[in-house]
Amino acid sequence: MKRKIFTTALLSCCFMICMAAVFADLNGKWKGAITTPDGNAIDVAYTFKVDGEKLTGTAVSQMGEVPIDNGKIKGDDFTFSVNVSGTEYPHKGKAYADSCAIDIDFGGSSSHFVVKRAQ
Repeated sequence: MKRKIFTTALLSCCFMICMAAVFADLNGKWKGAITTPDGNAIDVAYTFKVDGEKLTGTAVSQMGEVPIDNGKIKGDDFTFSVNVSGTEYPHKGKAYADSCAIDIDFGGSSSHFVVKRAQ
């Protein structure tokens, strides 16, 4: 019985360590392109900073650089928004080892895109 409890506790700790590694992997600069609902492609770069379950950083596009607002991360899922010229753009994403899949809401229309770690 004690062995089962110890094994379960050990596996739980290993899982938490692995999840912390996923969080650490999101830190840094990521680049990609968003295809807007009207078909235009916009090059973007995100710089993410993870602190526990809080996600901060910046987003850069041809429109300029804006801060990431309301960023949250749970497991490999994350959410944040950016405000460009007074318009909020909510983002929902999933982190992978070498990329992030992100959905952005353009006020009723959404776009799915992928960013990869910048070299």
